[in-house]
Amino acid sequence: MNEAFIYDAIKTPRGKAKKTGALYQIKPIELLANCFKAIQKRNDLDTTYINDAIIGCVSPVGEQGANIAKSALLFADWSNKVSGFQLNRFCASGLEAVNLAAMKVRSGWEDMLIAGGLESMSRVAIEADGGALLFDPDVITHIGYVPQGISADLIATLEEYDRETLDAYALRSQQRAAAAWDAGYFDSATIPIYNTAGMLVLDRDEHLRPNTTLEILAGLPPAFAEIGNSGFDAIALRKYPVVEKIQHLHTAGNSSGIVDGAAMMLIGNAEMGKRLGLKPKAKIISVGNASTDATLMLQGPTPATKRALKNIGMDKKDIDLWEMNEAFAAPVLKFQSDMDIDPDILNVNGGAIAMGHPLGATGCMILGTLMNELIRRNKSTGLATLCAGGGMGISTIIEIV
Repeated sequence: MNEAFIYDAIKTPRGKAKKTGALYQIKPIELLANCFKAIQKRNDLDTTYINDAIIGCVSPVGEQGANIAKSALLFADWSNKVSGFQLNRFCASGLEAVNLAAMKVRSGWEDMLIAGGLESMSRVAIEADGGALLFDPDVITHIGYVPQGISADLIATLEEYDRETLDAYALRSQQRAAAAWDAGYFDSATIPIYNTAGMLVLDRDEHLRPNTTLEILAGLPPAFAEIGNSGFDAIALRKYPVVEKIQHLHTAGNSSGIVDGAAMMLIGNAEMGKRLGLKPKAKIISVGNASTDATLMLQGPTPATKRALKNIGMDKKDIDLWEMNEAFAAPVLKFQSDMDIDPDILNVNGGAIAMGHPLGATGCMILGTLMNELIRRNKSTGLATLCAGGGMGISTIIEIV
């Protein structure tokens, strides 16, 4: 079996997903093409040796449609020999792209690939791709499917987390992210974005709120109470009658930020790496995916993580650092409790609550962050995981070379 090595990992800064956000002026294909150009330049790549490009995208319609992976390859002037496709595993898409690239390399059928993700949430609205799971009342009622914010509030209610606990976690994310940016921990992986006139658009995450306090967080209104009262609370309570009433505790402050962004990794085997003069940084040693109840859809990381650990005969004590996407505070706290993880080694540089969650890109982003932090701390092994719609979870274990 071939080893699958990570030779490079890059990401764009994350821009607020608003018309006033810095990256709104950058089309999705330009954002992704910037990544292709940057990873080519950083590694002096002869792109004729790249077999495929796999890009995760959660809303692959409009400006993100028509196979944006291949479209961006062409727009970035890569070799016509490079194939590409996009995939959608909801919020797990970026990490699924990485995992699939690793599987292709380990199979021996492909030698060097690009994997990553993209989401321009300012230009292609969340849920713009529609679908029965989101908009068909018959399907929603049959499955008991509710918006993720309702799921997060249901988890908080079942686990008896109070608002102060969720806000305290959110504050820690903001403090850790601000400290990491100020210390330059993200600099080596972050590519600045310029417009067509050559003017710098963004070189630092725009969603950061370093002056956040517990008092500010406490003053924010619940984000999902109104939509819960529209009928989704009733759907959730039919599945979980043990709960008398859902406590709506998640706000804009303790939930992930809606942002634009892209990320990319160069993944290949040892032989092609040597041929191209590349030095590996880490290897992907195990992956896992799983699914749980679609109503409590944010608990997938625990079974996915257990599967990834079991695949390679590892135990949680073998993991030096952990990353779980901060979609909402409650699912992270639940995962931390389920796996009995020391908070000092979980999301050590903050997460999506502070920096934002560009859906299709986040999985690749947090794996790159994990890899670079392991290297910085001279540690060996890390695990990245995300929850995703429909109850899914995904995990990836890496080992520093």
